[in-house]
Amino acid sequence: MSQKKAGGSTSLGRDSISKRLGVKLFGSQKASAGNIIVRQRGTKFHPGVGVARAEDDTLYAITDGVVEFTTRKVRSFTGRLNKRKFVNVVSDK
Repeated sequence: MSQKKAGGSTSLGRDSISKRLGVKLFGSQKASAGNIIVRQRGTKFHPGVGVARAEDDTLYAITDGVVEFTTRKVRSFTGRLNKRKFVNVVSDK
């Protein structure tokens, strides 16, 4: 007979690495073309003027300017009005 109970496997020790999501440039900060503004999964923020959306839903500036966050009501495909957050990069002239 063995003198010790079998070790077995643990249910701990499986934690995924963080993806560093979130807002990278906040409102009224300067952005150059190509700067990442928001890293996200899905479209919590939508691209507005001077902003484009990458394949992984990251929003980045396509023009130089100042970052601006706005909220607008947009009609969904069901006809209902929904509030959406938009990110704009407006020229700082």
